[in-house]
Amino acid sequence: MVRLSVNVNKVATIRNSRGGEVPSILRAVEVCVEAGAPGITVHPREDERHILPDDVYAIAEALEPVRNRVEYNIEGDLRPGLVKLVERVRPDQCTLVPVRPGEVTSEAGWPPGTPKAPLREIIERFHQVGVRVSVFVDPEPAPIEWAAELGADRVELYTEPYARAFEQGGGALETALERYEAACRHAHELGLGINAGHDLDLENLATFVRLPHIDEVSIGHALVSRALFVGLAEAVSEYLRITSH
Repeated sequence: MVRLSVNVNKVATIRNSRGGEVPSILRAVEVCVEAGAPGITVHPREDERHILPDDVYAIAEALEPVRNRVEYNIEGDLRPGLVKLVERVRPDQCTLVPVRPGEVTSEAGWPPGTPKAPLREIIERFHQVGVRVSVFVDPEPAPIEWAAELGADRVELYTEPYARAFEQGGGALETALERYEAACRHAHELGLGINAGHDLDLENLATFVRLPHIDEVSIGHALVSRALFVGLAEAVSEYLRITSH
């Protein structure tokens, strides 16, 4: 079974486009949990275009009664404000992702040539407060090995290339699956857990989760978009039917 972590950023995007509290991010989290989601993900960006720091604290409080079965994952870069937020909230997991100026969403994993010292220091700080650390990487040996050398617990494989290959089908999909399977096996051999995320959806997820050693997938945009038509609880249930097999 692969765990599903529902990224609720898009709910906050809709709320922030108008101001106020509608739609309620806490109600969205509650619906996801009631539908059986075993994880909630947020990415509080510096520009605060969706999840706000107050949301991070409020969600942590809302999840406290169910933390024995629902994991809280905070994504973010290395800025001091994010590091302090994670140390205060102490989620189950922090996923460290690179952020490029002006990006709409994450565009790639950490380059393996990124200096190790700053990340290693932050990972050690998070470990000291009981937070598991995942590092967002491309599905290649060098960045996976780099993540292992940092002392990370897991890698999150960047899956947009897989999603585009799935759309093409045929040889492109076969090549992508071979690439991601090799990445999964390599990470597992290095003692790393394996998460995955970006552009996974109801069409391509079932094929992807058949790959070996995957612990968790994080899905937001596609799931919330689906919820516009079938409701959030049903959308979560649809994804759970795939990840639970």
